[in-house]
Amino acid sequence: MTPNEDQVRPNETTVPLLHCAAPEETVAFWRALGFEVVYEQLKPYVYLAFTWSGFQLHYGPAPKNLDPAKEHSGGCLVMVDTVAAYHAAFTEAMRRNYGKVLVKGLPRVTRYRAGASRFSIVDPSGNTIVFIQRDEPEDVEYGGSKDLDGLARVLDNARILREFKMDDRAAYRALDSGMRRRAEDSPVVEQAMALAGLVELATALEKAERVPEWGARLQALSLTMEQREQVERYVADPTILEPWWPDPR
Repeated sequence: MTPNEDQVRPNETTVPLLHCAAPEETVAFWRALGFEVVYEQLKPYVYLAFTWSGFQLHYGPAPKNLDPAKEHSGGCLVMVDTVAAYHAAFTEAMRRNYGKVLVKGLPRVTRYRAGASRFSIVDPSGNTIVFIQRDEPEDVEYGGSKDLDGLARVLDNARILREFKMDDRAAYRALDSGMRRRAEDSPVVEQAMALAGLVELATALEKAERVPEWGARLQALSLTMEQREQVERYVADPTILEPWWPDPR
């Protein structure tokens, strides 16, 4: 049957409309990540529209009592074919425009480990945009294997706290405690991963006074290039480890 004007056709497009509590910051942030601003209106009410690759983000007025810091603003899902490429593109844009990967406060990008199927960007208004790989398995691997023990279990638990529960403070405490209780009998690469995580989390949590302590301990370890690469995969931004890397032996 030939379609006509009275029929519903399965070719709809949905565009997320997010709350915008920080218009100027939102425009600056998405521009820094390479998005094109296709519409910008601040008065008589806020309306912003951005496009990047094949999708759009639109913003409208935020409720008067909205607190972006609580990150209850809203959000959307962006389904993609290869999630790693998106994380790489956004973190590279952050390094280029901000001099670092934004991993704390607002805005920020969540950590991404090799093989993961999702990550999030939290914008200046507290909205969470989640990038998800289309073929993500139904049973996402959240960690928590009962086969792990010692520092390996601590590392796994810290990853769950960081990546899935978004609780950097709890992850930091887990790694700090694990290094005190488990480091002595653990493989050197596990010690290095824990120390790298502590450097990253101390930086994100503004515990700068402890970064030299963790960094010096990392620097004292003897690592092969293969082990160093394994450690770098444990953190979101390997460049923060550069001042502390020992020469491979």
